Amino acid sequence: MPRKGMRSICFNSKTASFSISRHSSPARTSVSIGTPRRSFSDSMIDQSIEAATALITKWNPETSAYAKVTSLFYESKKEAMQFIKCVNDLQKSMHAMVSEDSTSEKLVQAQNLMQLAMKRLQKEFYQILSMNRAHLDPESVSARSSRASTRSSTSDYDDDGDEEVRTAGDSIDEVEEVSSIAMSDLRSIAECMISSGYAKECISIYKIIRKSIVDEGIYRLGVEKLSSSQVNKMDWEVLDRRIRDWLEAVKISMTILFNGERILCDHVFAGSDSIRESCFTEISKEGATLLFGFPELVAKSKKNSPEKMFRVLDMYTAISNNWMEIDSIFAFESTLTVRSQALTSLVKLSDSVRSMLSEFESTIQKDSSKSRIHGGGVHPLTLHAMSYLSLLADYSNILGDIFADWPPPPRSSLPESYFDSPHPDDSPSPAISMRVAWLILVLLCKLDGKAEHYKDVSLSYIFLCNNLQHVVSKVRTSNLQYILGEEWIARNEAKVKQFVANYERLAWGQVIASIPENPKAVISPAQAKEIFRKFNLSFEETCRKQSSFVVTDPKLRDEIKVSIATKLVQLYREFYDTHRPTLGGERNVGIFVRFAPEDVGNYLSDLFFGTTDSASTSVSSLSSSSHRRDSRSRA
Repeated sequence: MPRKGMRSICFNSKTASFSISRHSSPARTSVSIGTPRRSFSDSMIDQSIEAATALITKWNPETSAYAKVTSLFYESKKEAMQFIKCVNDLQKSMHAMVSEDSTSEKLVQAQNLMQLAMKRLQKEFYQILSMNRAHLDPESVSARSSRASTRSSTSDYDDDGDEEVRTAGDSIDEVEEVSSIAMSDLRSIAECMISSGYAKECISIYKIIRKSIVDEGIYRLGVEKLSSSQVNKMDWEVLDRRIRDWLEAVKISMTILFNGERILCDHVFAGSDSIRESCFTEISKEGATLLFGFPELVAKSKKNSPEKMFRVLDMYTAISNNWMEIDSIFAFESTLTVRSQALTSLVKLSDSVRSMLSEFESTIQKDSSKSRIHGGGVHPLTLHAMSYLSLLADYSNILGDIFADWPPPPRSSLPESYFDSPHPDDSPSPAISMRVAWLILVLLCKLDGKAEHYKDVSLSYIFLCNNLQHVVSKVRTSNLQYILGEEWIARNEAKVKQFVANYERLAWGQVIASIPENPKAVISPAQAKEIFRKFNLSFEETCRKQSSFVVTDPKLRDEIKVSIATKLVQLYREFYDTHRPTLGGERNVGIFVRFAPEDVGNYLSDLFFGTTDSASTSVSSLSSSSHRRDSRSRA
């Protein structure tokens, strides 16, 4: 027989059964014959065949009713390990016989025994995988060990195998112990079948059963195949629920499902890198690609909801935070498509965030409402924009990545007068800081335009004061403070104070000017009466105008009141105490002196609540009260 024909007797993973042929046929495994092996004597070959015949025949389901209904690995672990050892010895004997006489009757006998043994192991492999689905679920497997520990564990199985398993089981709970035993049994069977040339049969069973588990897991996590059109047709509430399900699915998939499956695959097929890769890829690739493809569909969808930005950022965060695990679990070349899909989704989500933020900026700039907010209060645009930005600030780390290579906004899109700080290009601030500062600047620019709609200039300053104070307050009480920094806050707090100063000058300047700079200067009673009269008119007029003004921030409201009182009440008190007595008991003095210093202070305390009627009533009641006090003092 030609040497090539002798090689054809050896095992080939592509052949379902072991056979001898005088014609050239695919071999079970490629065995390099070289020089004849002398390590096996005839007696050793006979012993191995004899031992194999006894044990393999015992567990042949076709000749034994007991073997047909009983599992070798469940019945006796020690005998199962002996079975594996007999098969390995038989394989060595067959290799030795091939080198001596490929037509030997002993070789034919050994070949038939090998076929029976492989059928038995194939059945055991299937039973262990099927009956231990609960114990070989990814959660149990991932809890048992890490891939690193399984790769470094030994694969020697001998008569002491039972003791080894029991020792390992002592350190883990019952569920993990069952999982450990099953994994060890699968590994011993897989190594035996692969070395005997039955890799194809072993792998086929493994792939079918384990893929069904992964696919079922993905389905139970709420991940299913969707098209772009299906996503676009969904109501936002439905899509939002699917996104929340996906976020939970990614967490479980990466820590349990795919991680556990990789651990199991690495353990069972530790002896072959190519088989490990092939099995894990076929089992997980479809489910993982489906999982990481969903964010891309969401990113491309036309849904315009305020919540979409934050869901997209949640999805970006989920992939980004799990990237090391994705890169590790799907590290094989054949799982490159999974990594590519995850990366594509990151890019698309990033593009979506940039697009939505550009739309947000455009919405601010295009706001054309000309309605004046009652009392100069906080504009709805300010409320919405700052609420949006403060929520975005919670994603500052992720946004830093997204904005890192995004060109800064064009400075020319706003008037030069708005830039009282260094050009963003010259700033060492991170990209996220520049972008957020820019968006707030766009908002403030828009608010300046809306302030011009107020006919009363002092009210326009109250409007600017309220809105900028709301902006600063939102920054201080959110993560925006860490993005923009103390310098930005201090600069804008100074602007608030400047707006307050401008308001006081315009609103109360005439009232303060009605009192002499030197309130204690000697003047005639007639001059005193005229000054009191002017003060009364200007104070009452200003009070009536200010009665509808509102300052929304309590702290700022009190600060403005104190500032006005400090300038006005003290000055008026000095004039009142100096010149009120000079009018003596003159009749109708209440007509000239309508307000006592306490009345002025009390009225100021009622300002900036935006209650017009009560404020006007307060002015009248205060002046009447003052008139009655003056009448009693004359009496």
